[in-house]
Amino acid sequence: MIQNKKINIKTTKRKQIVDITDEVQYYIEKTKIDEGLVNIFILHTTAAITTADLDPGTDQDMLDAFETIVPKLNYRHPHNPAHAGDHIMSSLIGPSVMVPVEDGELQLGTWQRIVLVELDGPRERNIILTFIKS
Repeated sequence: MIQNKKINIKTTKRKQIVDITDEVQYYIEKTKIDEGLVNIFILHTTAAITTADLDPGTDQDMLDAFETIVPKLNYRHPHNPAHAGDHIMSSLIGPSVMVPVEDGELQLGTWQRIVLVELDGPRERNIILTFIKS
């Protein structure tokens, strides 16, 4: 059985890492998914979803690394060339992650968290959680 839930996350900075693990876990409990998978998919092209270790400062390290990976060029993006790099970073990171659920709990590593990577905020971001029960 497949169920979808749309959640909204408000970001507060231009570039930001937002831990959404607890929100995802909340909806797993609310939908009573004991075993299966959850796919976390963002409906935007200047934000991304991934997993991360969020020790203090790691969020800024990630953002700095992403900025370094994507060069500052004269982009041809028609409506706003200034944020073309944000689209590229978003594509490199990806729009989704899929996480196993066992005994009603996300199966993440010890330090692993599910994060929204904001690249062109602040904004309200829409995420679709798709629960696949086994």
